[in-house]
Amino acid sequence: MNKVDILDERDAPGRLNAAAETFRRVRDGLNAVIFGQDAVIEETLVTLLAGGHGLLIGVPGLAKTKLVDTLGIVMGLQTSRVQFTPDLMPSDITGSEVMEESISGERAFRFIRGPVFTQLLMADEINRASPRTQSALLQAMQEKHVTVAGARHDLPRLFHVLATQNPLEQEGTYPLPEAQLDRFLLQIDVGYPDREAERRMLLATTMGEEKSAVRVCGPDDLIEAQSLVRRIPVGEKVMDSILALVRAARPDSDHDSGVKGMIAWGPGPRASQALMLAVRARALLEGRLAPSTDDVVALAGPVLRHRMALNFSARAEGATTAGVIERLCASLF
Repeated sequence: MNKVDILDERDAPGRLNAAAETFRRVRDGLNAVIFGQDAVIEETLVTLLAGGHGLLIGVPGLAKTKLVDTLGIVMGLQTSRVQFTPDLMPSDITGSEVMEESISGERAFRFIRGPVFTQLLMADEINRASPRTQSALLQAMQEKHVTVAGARHDLPRLFHVLATQNPLEQEGTYPLPEAQLDRFLLQIDVGYPDREAERRMLLATTMGEEKSAVRVCGPDDLIEAQSLVRRIPVGEKVMDSILALVRAARPDSDHDSGVKGMIAWGPGPRASQALMLAVRARALLEGRLAPSTDDVVALAGPVLRHRMALNFSARAEGATTAGVIERLCASLF
C-alpha cells in the first residue's frame, strides 16, 4: 500500500477518535427515535461512511422511511424524497428543460433540477417504478451526473441514495436487475424489532409528544470521515480474507466449502471493493484504527446477498443465499 494512501501515524488516532465520537453521537441520535433496529442503523452508517448507496429491504411499517428522514436531520444533510410509482418518469427524477419567454420576447430553455440533486435522496419503494425510471436513478448513482438534452449536470459532491424496497413476492413490483443491484454498496435487511424494543416504541410514540430528532453534525463531518475511511490501513490478513470470501462465492470456485454446485452466479470485483471500504467504515464507527476479520464476517451478508444467486436445484432443496454466505464464512474463518 502506498504511503500516501494511509493515515499519518502521528495524527491518525486523534482524527479517527474525533470522527468515531461524532458518529457515536449520530448513532445515539438515531437510536433515540428508531427502536429495535441497531444492526440496520449500523449498516446504514457504514454505507454512508464508505461513500456508497444502500438498499433497505423489508415489509411496510418497519420504520425504513423514518430512518432515512431521521438520518437527514441528525446529520444535517439536504434531503429529498421520491415515492416511486409505476407512472413515474425518468424526468421526474433527473429534471427537465422548459421553454421560458422573457419580457422582451426572447425564448430560451432552462433546466429545472429534479430531486436527484440533493445530498441524501430517499427512493421510497424503488421496485414499484418501471425499469426505465429505475435505470435513470441507478445511472445517476453510478456516474454522479445526469445528461438532459445533451447537457451534463453534475450532482453534489456528497450524494447518497437510500432506497427502500418491499419484498418481491408482493404484487405490483418490478425486480431490480442484477447489474443494477450491484450498484448498491450494501443490502440492508430490515426485520421486526424484538419484544422489548417494540414495547419501548409503543410507549414513546403513543403517550404524549413523540421525541424529535436533533442535528448532531453536518455535511463537512461526513466528508471528513469518508476521507479518513479511504486512508485507514488494512492488514494483509484482512485483505486476504476479503479476497478468499468473495472468490469462494463464485460458481467456478475451487474452495471446498460445501456449497460448490449451489451457486448460479456470484459476486464480481466490485464486491471486493465494497467489502474493503465497508470494513474500514465499520472500524471507524467503532473507534478502531484498523479493521479485523470480525468486520469481514459481520458485513459479508450485506455486501454479498444481492450480488449472488443460487441455482434451481439448491433452491429446490431449501437452501438460501444467507445460509450459503454463513457456510462460506464458517469454512473460511
